[in-house]
Amino acid sequence: MSEQAKPTIVFAHGLWADGSCYSKVIPRLLADGFQVISTQNHLNTVADDAAAVRTSFARAHGPVVLVGHSYGGTVITAAGADERVGALVYICAFAPEEGATTLVDQNKYPPTPIFQHVEVVDGRIWLRPTGVSEFAGDLPEAEQQLVWSTQMAPLADLFDQPVPGAAWQHKPTSYIVGSNDRTIQPELQRFLAARMKAKVTEVASSHVPMLSQPQRVYDVIVDAAASVGR
Repeated sequence: MSEQAKPTIVFAHGLWADGSCYSKVIPRLLADGFQVISTQNHLNTVADDAAAVRTSFARAHGPVVLVGHSYGGTVITAAGADERVGALVYICAFAPEEGATTLVDQNKYPPTPIFQHVEVVDGRIWLRPTGVSEFAGDLPEAEQQLVWSTQMAPLADLFDQPVPGAAWQHKPTSYIVGSNDRTIQPELQRFLAARMKAKVTEVASSHVPMLSQPQRVYDVIVDAAASVGR
């Protein structure tokens, strides 16, 4: 694929993260000639986060491959309905149905260990230092500390908000399952991927394969990009 023909890769992050969570995948994509935009979400409302992602499309060259991690999957489910989006990639991510909340699917499976390590302060849900090993246990300790230091905390009711749109019903979709994930149940991930009829890649990773196995994530994104025409 020539550089001129390549779509733009747009990232949406999840909870307890920011746009830098893709810092190991972005250089690989840039070196391969892709334009990349990693958006920053405030984690206040699904509608606002989806709008922030859509705003970035004006800077994109050609069509967009939209990538979401964790709650970022909820965001791209809403934002991906935009006609400029050619494909979706979910990384250990939620993918609600039209009008549903993120919590609806999460409640179908037992809570993961991460929920023993969160606290609500000033109306926001924060990850305690003790929870980083559950969230990103396959990273070196120094990188785990960086993950904790750069976290953005959501409003406590974020998962209770209905999600407008379900882009995966209409767009080519890929899904990366983290089989050792202790934040979102791997069985929930497999269920969501099957419901979306997504192209599935399973990796033996924690909740953050884009940091622990960036080459695998890069490969999935590039494969999704190859299916998007201009």
